Parts: sequence; structure tokens; C-alpha cells
Amino acid sequence: MNKIIAILIIATLLTITSVGFVPIGHRGVEIRAGKVTGYIRGEGIFLKTPFIDGNRNVDIRTQKLEVEAFAASRDLQDVKSNIAVNFSINQSKVAELYQNIGRDYQDRVLAPAIQESVKSAIATFTAEELITKREEVSNKMLLTLREKVGEFGIEAKSLNIVNFEFSESFNQAIERKVTAQQDALAAENKLKQIEFEAKQEIEKAKGKAEAQKIEGEALRANPEVLRLRAIETWNGQMPTYWGGDVMPFFNIN
Repeated sequence: MNKIIAILIIATLLTITSVGFVPIGHRGVEIRAGKVTGYIRGEGIFLKTPFIDGNRNVDIRTQKLEVEAFAASRDLQDVKSNIAVNFSINQSKVAELYQNIGRDYQDRVLAPAIQESVKSAIATFTAEELITKREEVSNKMLLTLREKVGEFGIEAKSLNIVNFEFSESFNQAIERKVTAQQDALAAENKLKQIEFEAKQEIEKAKGKAEAQKIEGEALRANPEVLRLRAIETWNGQMPTYWGGDVMPFFNIN
């Protein structure tokens, strides 16, 4: 009876240890007698030789790593940046990555490469350009990162600059510059308004002068119009004082 139980236990152990499983989104690295064979298993159940063959699963899905990096800009401003990188492992290089680096490739390879790429890119831009040329900075970081990690089988898919943090003195300088630009724009707009109003007054004066000129020429050509206007504006009262001894006569018929 004891032998039967022992046989069943051994059989169960052999069955369990002869079957392996690779989860969805992973690849299995075959290990035989403690060495990486280079064979890469796909997803699903597989059979192996008990106590001789092993398997190490490596995630090949797109993953995200966030890193905090410190660097100096071209104009020697201290810059703290938060970087998010989406990456995946090239499934054809899973065995090579595991053999050379191991499972902690994020800490040993990817994170340091991100730090170096950030420092290298930031050093080529001024602090102000890091703000105004954010997309260009991000693209340069990503290209540098791909060159550094590609040989290990790590594919950097995208890189996002989550945030830039500058020194307090730089932030104050930027604020002063923005305020000065706003003041200059307001002054420019005010000057344009003054110039517009002045032009309106000039055109108005020109129009009035032209009208007076035309009217003067018309009156000189028609002196009877002056007499008519004098009659139109007379209130019907005779002057109370006349110069000389002669009393004027008016025809009242």
C-alpha cells in the first residue's frame, strides 16, 4: 500500500514538473540544465523534461516606465523632468535579453538609458526652448533612447514629457518676461488706436476744408447768394444807430 502511494506521489510530481505554461502576452525562455538554450516558447501549455528543463516567462506586452531625471540646459539652468516611456520587448530577442540582463532589465538598462537620453537632449536646448520646443525635445530624447536600448531587444515606442520643473529664479524671470511682453502689446495696441483716431481727425479736417473751399468758390461765383443769405438771417429789426446825417429810406410797399 505504501509503495502504491509512493508511486502515485512520484507520478504526480513527474506529471506536474513535466508540464509548463506560458501566459498570454508572454514568451517562455527555455532553460536546460541551468543554461539558456535560445529556444523561445509561445503562449500556452508545453511539455518539458522534469528536473532538467526549466522555463522563464518574459512579458512582451507594451509596458510603461516613469522616471524622474535631473539635467542642465544649454544655458546652465537646472531642470527636473518627469518622463514616461512606453516600451515592449522584441519577442525574437527574449532569450538573449534574459541571458545577458535577466528579468530586472528595467532597472539595469532601461531606466539608466532614459536618464542619459534626457540629459543628452536637454543639454542642447536652452531652458526657454524646453518650453517652446517641447515636442522637438521629446522626439530627440526618444531617438537617443532607441539607439541605447535597441541592441538589448527593448523597443521604445513613445516618450512623453510629463513635466518640467525649473528653479524659482528662472520661473520669476519667465513671469517678468511674459508681463513685459503683455505690457508692450498693450502699449502697441494703444498707439495703433491713437494713430487711427488721429487719421480720422485729419480726414475729417480735410473734408471740412474741402467743403469750405467749394463753398467759397461758389459764393465768389454767385455774389447774389451772399445777399440772399443776409436777408434770410435778418430778424426784421432796423439798427438803432446810423452813422452820418442821412436817414435811410426803406420801401415798405
